[in-house]
Amino acid sequence: MNHLVLLGDSIFDNARYVPGGPSVIEHLRRALPDGWRATLLARDGGGVSEVLHQVERLPTDATHLIVSAGGNDALDHSSLLLHEPAESFADVLSRLAGIRGKFQQDYGRMLQAVAGSGRPAAVCTVYDSIPGLDAVESAGLCLFNDAILREAFRVGVTVIDLRLVCAEASDYSRSSPIEPSATGGGKIARAVSRAVTEYDARVERSRVFV
Repeated sequence: MNHLVLLGDSIFDNARYVPGGPSVIEHLRRALPDGWRATLLARDGGGVSEVLHQVERLPTDATHLIVSAGGNDALDHSSLLLHEPAESFADVLSRLAGIRGKFQQDYGRMLQAVAGSGRPAAVCTVYDSIPGLDAVESAGLCLFNDAILREAFRVGVTVIDLRLVCAEASDYSRSSPIEPSATGGGKIARAVSRAVTEYDARVERSRVFV
Protein backbone atom coordinates (compact mmCIF):
# COMPACT_ATOMS: atom_id res chain seq x y z
CA MET A 1 0.00 0.00 0.00
CA ASN A 2 1.21 3.52 -0.84
CA HIS A 3 1.44 5.82 2.16
CA LEU A 4 1.69 9.58 1.59
CA VAL A 5 2.88 11.82 4.43
CA LEU A 6 2.29 15.59 4.56
CA LEU A 7 5.05 17.64 6.19
CA GLY A 8 5.27 21.33 6.96
CA ASP A 9 2.78 23.94 8.11
CA SER A 10 -0.88 25.01 8.14
CA ILE A 11 -1.20 24.86 4.38
CA PHE A 12 -1.79 21.17 5.14
CA ASP A 13 -2.79 21.44 8.82
CA ASN A 14 -5.74 23.77 8.15
CA ALA A 15 -8.65 22.05 9.94
CA ARG A 16 -9.17 24.89 12.44
CA TYR A 17 -9.57 27.39 9.58
CA VAL A 18 -12.34 25.52 7.77
CA PRO A 19 -15.01 24.97 10.46
CA GLY A 20 -17.73 22.77 9.04
CA GLY A 21 -15.74 22.12 5.86
CA PRO A 22 -13.21 19.46 4.85
CA SER A 23 -9.55 20.08 5.62
CA VAL A 24 -6.72 19.39 3.19
CA ILE A 25 -6.03 15.94 4.63
CA GLU A 26 -9.73 15.05 4.36
CA HIS A 27 -9.84 16.24 0.75
CA LEU A 28 -6.67 14.30 0.01
CA ARG A 29 -7.94 11.03 1.41
CA ARG A 30 -10.89 11.32 -0.95
CA ALA A 31 -8.75 12.34 -3.93
CA LEU A 32 -6.17 9.55 -3.69
CA PRO A 33 -6.82 6.32 -5.59
CA ASP A 34 -7.73 3.07 -3.87
CA GLY A 35 -4.70 1.52 -2.21
CA TRP A 36 -3.38 4.85 -0.93
CA ARG A 37 -3.53 6.33 2.53
CA ALA A 38 -2.38 9.69 3.89
CA THR A 39 -0.93 10.86 7.21
CA LEU A 40 -0.67 14.45 8.45
CA LEU A 41 2.55 15.36 10.28
CA ALA A 42 2.46 19.03 9.22
CA ARG A 43 1.80 21.41 12.09
CA ASP A 44 0.11 24.79 12.12
CA GLY A 45 2.82 27.39 12.71
CA GLY A 46 5.68 25.15 11.64
CA GLY A 47 8.66 26.55 9.76
CA VAL A 48 11.44 24.96 7.77
CA SER A 49 13.29 23.86 10.93
CA GLU A 50 10.15 22.09 12.19
CA VAL A 51 10.15 19.85 9.12
CA LEU A 52 13.47 18.35 10.25
CA HIS A 53 11.73 17.10 13.41
CA GLN A 54 8.78 15.83 11.39
CA VAL A 55 11.10 13.79 9.17
CA GLU A 56 12.42 12.09 12.32
CA ARG A 57 8.86 10.92 13.06
CA LEU A 58 8.06 9.48 9.65
CA PRO A 59 6.04 6.25 9.73
CA THR A 60 8.24 3.35 8.74
CA ASP A 61 5.87 2.46 5.90
CA ALA A 62 5.81 5.98 4.38
CA THR A 63 6.29 5.82 0.62
CA HIS A 64 5.85 9.44 -0.57
CA LEU A 65 6.50 12.83 1.09
CA ILE A 66 5.04 16.27 0.37
CA VAL A 67 6.43 19.41 2.04
CA SER A 68 4.81 22.82 2.37
CA ALA A 69 7.11 25.14 4.31
CA GLY A 70 8.41 28.67 4.03
CA GLY A 71 5.34 30.80 4.66
CA ASN A 72 5.95 31.07 8.38
CA ASP A 73 9.63 31.80 7.78
CA ALA A 74 8.52 34.68 5.55
CA LEU A 75 6.18 35.92 8.28
CA ASP A 76 9.09 35.96 10.72
CA HIS A 77 10.75 38.57 8.50
CA SER A 78 7.66 40.63 7.70
CA SER A 79 8.47 43.44 10.13
CA LEU A 80 11.89 43.91 8.56
CA LEU A 81 10.45 43.94 5.05
CA LEU A 82 7.65 46.35 5.90
CA HIS A 83 8.83 48.64 8.69
CA GLU A 84 12.61 48.81 9.06
CA PRO A 85 14.21 52.03 7.74
CA ALA A 86 17.00 51.86 5.17
CA GLU A 87 19.60 54.40 4.07
CA SER A 88 19.62 53.47 0.40
CA PHE A 89 18.21 51.08 -2.17
CA ALA A 90 21.50 49.20 -2.03
CA ASP A 91 21.01 48.80 1.71
CA VAL A 92 17.55 47.32 1.09
CA LEU A 93 18.89 44.87 -1.48
CA SER A 94 21.74 43.87 0.81
CA ARG A 95 19.34 43.04 3.63
CA LEU A 96 17.04 41.12 1.30
CA ALA A 97 19.98 39.15 -0.04
CA GLY A 98 20.92 38.20 3.50
CA ILE A 99 17.39 37.01 4.28
CA ARG A 100 17.19 35.00 1.09
CA GLY A 101 20.63 33.46 1.58
CA LYS A 102 19.90 32.29 5.13
CA PHE A 103 16.51 30.89 4.16
CA GLN A 104 17.95 29.05 1.16
CA GLN A 105 20.62 27.51 3.38
CA ASP A 106 18.02 26.36 5.91
CA TYR A 107 15.65 25.11 3.22
CA GLY A 108 18.42 23.22 1.48
CA ARG A 109 19.39 21.51 4.73
CA MET A 110 15.78 20.52 5.31
CA LEU A 111 15.35 19.26 1.77
CA GLN A 112 18.48 17.14 2.04
CA ALA A 113 16.92 15.43 5.07
CA VAL A 114 13.68 14.85 3.15
CA ALA A 115 15.46 13.50 0.09
CA GLY A 116 17.80 11.50 2.31
CA SER A 117 14.84 9.50 3.60
CA GLY A 118 14.85 7.68 0.27
CA ARG A 119 11.19 8.37 -0.54
CA PRO A 120 9.91 10.25 -3.60
CA ALA A 121 9.24 13.82 -2.48
CA ALA A 122 7.61 17.02 -3.65
CA VAL A 123 7.70 20.56 -2.27
CA CYS A 124 5.21 23.41 -2.48
CA THR A 125 5.87 27.05 -3.25
CA VAL A 126 4.37 29.75 -1.01
CA TYR A 127 1.17 31.11 -2.54
CA ASP A 128 0.87 34.85 -3.13
CA SER A 129 -2.76 35.61 -4.09
CA ILE A 130 -3.80 36.09 -0.46
CA PRO A 131 -6.60 38.67 -0.13
CA GLY A 132 -5.17 41.92 1.24
CA LEU A 133 -1.55 41.05 0.43
CA ASP A 134 0.09 44.26 -0.79
CA ALA A 135 2.74 44.70 -3.44
CA VAL A 136 5.60 44.92 -0.94
CA GLU A 137 4.61 41.67 0.79
CA SER A 138 4.12 39.93 -2.55
CA ALA A 139 7.57 41.06 -3.68
CA GLY A 140 9.04 39.78 -0.42
CA LEU A 141 7.60 36.33 -1.03
CA CYS A 142 9.54 36.16 -4.29
CA LEU A 143 12.73 35.85 -2.26
CA PHE A 144 11.46 32.74 -0.52
CA ASN A 145 9.96 31.14 -3.60
CA ASP A 146 13.15 31.68 -5.54
CA ALA A 147 15.07 29.82 -2.84
CA ILE A 148 12.50 27.00 -2.74
CA LEU A 149 12.63 26.50 -6.50
CA ARG A 150 16.42 26.63 -6.68
CA GLU A 151 16.81 24.01 -3.96
CA ALA A 152 14.05 21.81 -5.38
CA PHE A 153 15.60 21.83 -8.84
CA ARG A 154 19.08 21.27 -7.41
CA VAL A 155 17.93 18.15 -5.57
CA GLY A 156 15.60 17.07 -8.38
CA VAL A 157 12.33 16.85 -6.44
CA THR A 158 8.88 17.58 -7.81
CA VAL A 159 7.34 21.04 -7.29
CA ILE A 160 3.68 21.88 -6.65
CA ASP A 161 3.30 25.56 -7.48
CA LEU A 162 0.63 26.80 -5.08
CA ARG A 163 0.87 30.28 -6.62
CA LEU A 164 -1.04 28.87 -9.58
CA VAL A 165 -3.14 26.36 -7.64
CA CYS A 166 -4.65 28.94 -5.25
CA ALA A 167 -5.08 32.02 -7.40
CA GLU A 168 -8.57 33.20 -6.39
CA ALA A 169 -9.91 34.92 -3.28
CA SER A 170 -12.25 31.99 -2.59
CA ASP A 171 -9.21 29.75 -2.12
CA TYR A 172 -8.42 31.47 1.19
CA SER A 173 -10.09 31.10 4.59
CA ARG A 174 -12.38 33.87 5.81
CA SER A 175 -11.27 33.34 9.40
CA SER A 176 -7.57 33.71 8.51
CA PRO A 177 -6.83 34.80 4.95
CA ILE A 178 -3.32 33.36 4.89
CA GLU A 179 -4.75 29.84 5.26
CA PRO A 180 -6.47 27.76 2.57
CA SER A 181 -10.26 27.58 2.59
CA ALA A 182 -12.17 24.38 1.98
CA THR A 183 -12.20 25.30 -1.71
CA GLY A 184 -8.48 26.04 -1.79
CA GLY A 185 -7.75 22.94 0.25
CA GLY A 186 -9.56 20.85 -2.34
CA LYS A 187 -7.41 22.33 -5.10
CA ILE A 188 -4.26 21.67 -3.09
CA ALA A 189 -5.30 18.08 -2.41
CA ARG A 190 -5.98 17.40 -6.08
CA ALA A 191 -2.60 18.86 -7.08
CA VAL A 192 -0.88 16.71 -4.44
CA SER A 193 -2.74 13.63 -5.64
CA ARG A 194 -1.63 14.24 -9.23
CA ALA A 195 1.95 14.84 -8.16
CA VAL A 196 2.27 11.53 -6.31
CA THR A 197 0.21 9.31 -8.61
CA GLU A 198 1.95 10.56 -11.76
CA TYR A 199 5.41 10.22 -10.24
CA ASP A 200 7.82 8.26 -12.44
CA ALA A 201 10.93 6.98 -10.69
CA ARG A 202 12.65 6.64 -14.06
CA VAL A 203 12.58 10.43 -14.55
CA GLU A 204 15.47 11.85 -12.56
CA ARG A 205 14.50 15.49 -12.77
CA SER A 206 12.05 17.93 -11.25
CA ARG A 207 8.48 18.21 -12.53
CA VAL A 208 6.02 21.03 -11.77
CA PHE A 209 2.34 20.47 -10.94
CA VAL A 210 -0.37 23.13 -10.75
